[in-house]
Amino acid sequence: MALTIVLADDHRIVREGLRALLSLEPAVRLVGEAEDGLEAIRLVQQLRPDVLVLDMMMPRLGGLEVTRRVVGHWPHTRVVILSMHADPAYVAEALRAGATGYVVKDSGAAELVRAVREAAAGRCFLSSAISEDAVRTYTEQYGATADPFDTLTNREREVLHLTAEGHSGAAIARLLFISPRTVESHRANLMRKLGVRNQKEMVRYAAQRGLPPPERGVSENP
Repeated sequence: MALTIVLADDHRIVREGLRALLSLEPAVRLVGEAEDGLEAIRLVQQLRPDVLVLDMMMPRLGGLEVTRRVVGHWPHTRVVILSMHADPAYVAEALRAGATGYVVKDSGAAELVRAVREAAAGRCFLSSAISEDAVRTYTEQYGATADPFDTLTNREREVLHLTAEGHSGAAIARLLFISPRTVESHRANLMRKLGVRNQKEMVRYAAQRGLPPPERGVSENP
C-alpha cells in the first residue's frame, strides 16, 4: 500500500519541486497540497494522509499550531516540519508541538525522503545539520517551564498569528468573521496571558515561537 502525503508550503515553486521529488519515490503518493495552515488542516481532515510535510512558516495559521491540531485530532497522521532554521529552539518547539520529523530546507533530497519514511513508521528524524545534543539541552532547560502559550484558545492563537503577520484589528476581524471589538478583546487576553505590555511585544513573542514576522510595508498598528 502506498504511503500517502499531504504537502503544505506557501511557495508554489517549493511545492512543485517537492512534488517532483516525491513522484520519483516508489510506493509514495502525494494526495493533496495546501498553501496555508488552515487549508492544510482541512486536507488532513478530509484525506487522512500518513504524513503531512509542513512548512513551519505558514500564512493564516502557523506550522506549530497546525502540528498541534493535527496531532491532537488525527494522530495517525505524522508531521514532518520543513524549516529554514536549524536552531535548537525551533527544533525543540516543533517536537514539543508533536512533530515526528524536522528537515532543514537546505538539506539534500534524500533527507526529506528518509524523514517521511521514518515518520510514517513512527520514528523521529532530524536533519544532519541539527545537533541532537543542543536540542536536548534546550529541552531540559526550558521544557519543564510552564508555557503560557498552552493556555491560549484556538481563536487567541489565530489572532496572535495574524497580528504577527502585521494585520490590523479591522483586517483580522474580516479574516476571522468576527467584530473588531472581539479582536481587541482577544488581544487584551493575549497580552494578559503572555505577560506582554503592547502589540510590539506580542509580535516579538510570536517571532520567538516561530510565527512569521510582519511583512514589509504592512502596518503593525491596530
